[in-house]
Amino acid sequence: MNPLWLSHFTATSSIGRGLQQTLDALRGQRGGLAPCAFDTVDLPTFVGEVAAVDTVALPDALAAFDCRNNRLALLGLMQDGFAEAVAAASQKYGAQRIGVFIGTSTSGILQTELAYRRLDPVTGAFPPDFSYRTTHNTFSVADFTRHVLALAGPAVVVSSACSSSAKVFASARRMMAAGLIDAAVVGGVDSLCLTTLYGFNSLGLTSTQACRPFDVERDGISIGEAAAFALLEPVPDRLDADAVLLLGIGESSDAHHMSSPHPEGLGARMAMQEALATAGLDAADIDYINLHGTATPSNDAAETRAVAALFGSVTPCSSTKGATGHTLGAAGGLEAVICALALQHGLLPAGLNTQQLDPALPLNYLLHNREQAVRRVLSNSFGFGGTNCSLIFGRAG
Repeated sequence: MNPLWLSHFTATSSIGRGLQQTLDALRGQRGGLAPCAFDTVDLPTFVGEVAAVDTVALPDALAAFDCRNNRLALLGLMQDGFAEAVAAASQKYGAQRIGVFIGTSTSGILQTELAYRRLDPVTGAFPPDFSYRTTHNTFSVADFTRHVLALAGPAVVVSSACSSSAKVFASARRMMAAGLIDAAVVGGVDSLCLTTLYGFNSLGLTSTQACRPFDVERDGISIGEAAAFALLEPVPDRLDADAVLLLGIGESSDAHHMSSPHPEGLGARMAMQEALATAGLDAADIDYINLHGTATPSNDAAETRAVAALFGSVTPCSSTKGATGHTLGAAGGLEAVICALALQHGLLPAGLNTQQLDPALPLNYLLHNREQAVRRVLSNSFGFGGTNCSLIFGRAG
């Protein structure tokens, strides 16, 4: 595939708002997980909550979109000069030639949960100010993003669980390759809600402490929330050495089980193989792997088998979910931005909270940050139902 340029990108999560705070947290090995105090949730678990999301005010013209997910999206869009960069691209290509591709899993489901608390006691009807279409609906966040950025091109939401905002890179690339658009805003937004927290708890997948990917005593995930965006453009004739390129994409669907990965990591391995093939690279060309690494016993074991089959136990790797929590539909986008920062700043981020690596998982897992030149990185995102995506990013220089 022809590389694409991440001309601008930004992220907001529990470890920071914007690129500088995110980078500072990664460098300082500071996590954002804390005991859950979200809304009325009463569960012994840790979450990665973004502070003060509910104080964000949407523009009056977009009041119909008001929900936690879209407030979080607005935080992300208004940072690091991202909206201004999209406006400049709109002048260059035309607003109708820029697509919007956003990944989410829960979207604005919290708004429906809150509406249920205000049902009419006689009729059982939802309150009149509740709008499913502009809040809970998964398309809401793409529609909202398109309105905020004044874009008129195609808008798409991918909701494939935890691979959602990795797969948007593939969707955007295909539409650009087909000549339907010239550039794309891609990203992921997922926010905390009761359904997610109680749902994962009912599956026995949440940890009672900050999650510990690849630890011998790992026992589940810590749910987080995030908004991450990137502007994809064709590669220009001249680039700065620290420019970040999307080099390869691999997708697969092993369909092994609705909520458990293939035990041998079959789909994960296929996605990584395809990413390497589309980038024209060998496993030895990858300097760092950002693992999906959810900290559940089955996920980390299956991903280890897949990674080991291709990379052995040599390539440095880590899961940054120990810092941010598992941001579900936003994880792919958030971790793409973390990979971009790793490339630009020569930083291989440590996996936080992991005390004793599981000896049954033979990987070169980083317990401490490593500073070195980084040329190419691979990021894994694997979702429920066996929907998998691997992305390869590289530094132009």
